[in-house]
Amino acid sequence: MTNNDVLRRIRYIFDFSDAKVVALLQLADQEVSREEVRCWLQREEDPDYLNCSDRRLAGFLNGLIIDRRGRRQGEQPKAEKRLTNNLIFKKLKIALDLQAEEVLAIMDLADLAISKHELSAFFRRPDHKHYRLCKDQILRNFLHGLQLKYRPNTSK
Repeated sequence: MTNNDVLRRIRYIFDFSDAKVVALLQLADQEVSREEVRCWLQREEDPDYLNCSDRRLAGFLNGLIIDRRGRRQGEQPKAEKRLTNNLIFKKLKIALDLQAEEVLAIMDLADLAISKHELSAFFRRPDHKHYRLCKDQILRNFLHGLQLKYRPNTSK
């Protein structure tokens, strides 16, 4: 999945306006214009399409965490320069304050059954022997499950 796809889906799931996306990025100390956000949300075929960088998506997700959970004490996390599906999944889990059972229930909504052990492998350090790479299909199904949970009367 591209960063633009992830941003588009999260924006749709939570019904965020362009102004809300800008505000979330500002919470993570990133300045961005509404025009730039609008260009990220365009389809790839559109001439106005702009690629959303890993740093920008990480900033958006950090802003979502701050918006939903509040600022943490001390130094705020910096936006990662390199973002993986595992980090995106982890940041969404943190932002939504989800426990493992809740994540598994969301995955069940999207008709994807995984075990608690498989799930925990996605959130381990990359150098851990049980670490597992989160593939696009897993992230896509998680986002689809979130959509079914938070916007149940839609069928996008």
